[in-house]
Amino acid sequence: MDWMKILSAVLIIAFIIYIWPRAKYWLNNSPKAEAGDWQAALLPIGFVVLFVIVLIMLV
Repeated sequence: MDWMKILSAVLIIAFIIYIWPRAKYWLNNSPKAEAGDWQAALLPIGFVVLFVIVLIMLV
C-alpha cells in the first residue's frame, strides 16, 4: 500500500467518526411519515420515468 491509500483510509474513517453522532441525531429527530407522503414522492418520480421513456422513444 502506498501512502495515498493509507491517507484515504484514514480520512474515510475520520469522516465516519465525525458524521456518526450527527447522523444518529438526524435519525432520531426526523419528521415521521404521514398518510400522503408516498404519493407525494412517487408523483415526481413517475413524471421523471415517463419523461425518460419519451426521450428514449425519440432517439
